[in-house]
Amino acid sequence: MPTVYELENEAEKLKDEGKYEEAIARLQQALELDESFVRAHLALAVVYQKAKNYEESVLHAVRACELEPDEPFNYTALSVTYQRAFAGTQDHNYIRLAEEAMAKAHMLQNR
Repeated sequence: MPTVYELENEAEKLKDEGKYEEAIARLQQALELDESFVRAHLALAVVYQKAKNYEESVLHAVRACELEPDEPFNYTALSVTYQRAFAGTQDHNYIRLAEEAMAKAHMLQNR
């Protein structure tokens, strides 16, 4: 049985090849092994965004922040995820959320 890291590496290669559904499947497998594997959630945020599934993308970026609430990088990634969701949907709520996430990242960096 592959490890979460092996599944993550496979998913990255599949994503680079444009095989988003297969990449998503590998990352979901990784989360079945370890739901708290933050890098899989962050990778799913990216892959779902590339697959134009902005709702799922946001859910995984939010989950990464829930799992590591003191990690500024996760909030920066969440802000970028919201920005990309706005670009894909033109839903202006995502802009406000992106600004809030970036403010949280800055607050955590400056403690």
